[in-house]
Amino acid sequence: MTAADAPGAADTPGGAADGPVDRLSQLLQFPVDFPIKIMGARVDEFANEVAAVITRHAPDFDVATLELRSSSKGNYLGLTATIRATSRDQLDAIYRELTSHPLVKVVL
Repeated sequence: MTAADAPGAADTPGGAADGPVDRLSQLLQFPVDFPIKIMGARVDEFANEVAAVITRHAPDFDVATLELRSSSKGNYLGLTATIRATSRDQLDAIYRELTSHPLVKVVL
């Protein structure tokens, strides 16, 4: 028996039949303040490159609010960008562009 076969799985909102993508859409009510965490190698242009991607998709993002944290050994830089997300499509576009960027290692 799979999770989709479980009694009531398809009958309940957010049940296993909906999948994680549909469940996320049900949980978020746009517009919403949404933090995006980005990690990459600590190089000079990393924060500027990430900020450029974010502002391309969220023009009202204030770059001055970008939070920066160095890893314990100083090899990596963690950034948190909290945007005012207006749609799931906007978030998906940001994640796609960030994850394909050569300086970015992880996006959460």
